[in-house]
Amino acid sequence: MDESTFNILMYSHDTYGLGHIRRTMAIAAALREKGVNVLILTGSPIAGRFSFPLGVDFVRMPGMIKQSNTVYLPHSIRVDPRHAIHIRRSIIAATAKAFDPHIFIVDKVPLGLKGELIPTLEWFKRKRPRSQVILGLRDILDDAASTRADWLEKGYNEILERLYDEIWVYGIQDLYDPIQEYAIPEHIAAKTQFVGYIPRLTPRCLNENSGTSGGGGSNGGNKRKRQVLVTIGGGGDGYAVLENWLTMLGQWPDAPFKTLMISGPFLPDSVRDHLAERARCLGVRFATFYKNLEKKMACSDLVVSMGGYNTVCEILSMQKPSLLIPRNTPRMEQEIRARVMQGRGLVEFISWEAMTPDLLREKTECLLAKPERYIQAVRGFPMTGLEGMRSRIAAFRREWE
Repeated sequence: MDESTFNILMYSHDTYGLGHIRRTMAIAAALREKGVNVLILTGSPIAGRFSFPLGVDFVRMPGMIKQSNTVYLPHSIRVDPRHAIHIRRSIIAATAKAFDPHIFIVDKVPLGLKGELIPTLEWFKRKRPRSQVILGLRDILDDAASTRADWLEKGYNEILERLYDEIWVYGIQDLYDPIQEYAIPEHIAAKTQFVGYIPRLTPRCLNENSGTSGGGGSNGGNKRKRQVLVTIGGGGDGYAVLENWLTMLGQWPDAPFKTLMISGPFLPDSVRDHLAERARCLGVRFATFYKNLEKKMACSDLVVSMGGYNTVCEILSMQKPSLLIPRNTPRMEQEIRARVMQGRGLVEFISWEAMTPDLLREKTECLLAKPERYIQAVRGFPMTGLEGMRSRIAAFRREWE
């Protein structure tokens, strides 16, 4: 281990979507400082599209796509799934041994995809007992009954007791308490730190159509037309949101706003092309992917999304009124978060089954007419995740000095 640097290795299994890699990158960028290296192990097929800051790099594993709760297939290479997992397992173990980190942070899945982390976790326990092994969890995983059953079946509590030093929850305990909801035993709860929601950079909007956080209220003496950002994350399961939004606009030709629609890189090509053509005919700006989504959010007056953890963190950081339309399959995570956030007055929410063009218009009109109460609620919401993690890292570094 190089004593001149402090090395942090992060693992993000990334089978599909953008959530895990975006959260991991936000954390990595915040933890880097003088003398700290951060290396990310990821299976994301689009990791290379992001800009990595100095002090942060990544190692790409073969990507896997989830076909069901138990079946994963290689994303690109044509090999047997078991062979693909073997390749990933070998890359993880070799990277850990070569990088020899002081801290290993695992995102969400204690054993990794199909148990691929087990040899590496065992190596840390046997050969590097001083290194801190940490599991990072978003606050809401799924409904209580499903999560309890899943953890029991996979023996996660025993794994957390034996192979992990700490658990970081990226949330607030009095907003949603996974210890209580998921019946986490006391000895595991004692290892748990609620670090808080993870804030994002809040760029100043320099666009001529800048939104509420950019300070630009007019353009050349003319009243600025407001902008709504519609985003569905990775795009693999949000087609219905885009379809209903475009149908709504077709029935609302004098809508008092512009729309920027981001489909996500995983929306199927045939569907994406069809939506892009409809969007063009309606005067909607349509894009597949922005690596700096925060900038587009900062230039918007309203954000419509499915309410994944990372998008919610961005909305709260940008202090934007928002309308969440969460999916409720294969997990209830997004809907639970939307209900909890709506209960605190932070967002508006439409259930997946209730979504219609008419209801979208009704909610959009209300949010644009009276955004102040949502903005006020969001301004008072604590975003302490990075501060909490930096505090823990500082404590670990002192132990190594």
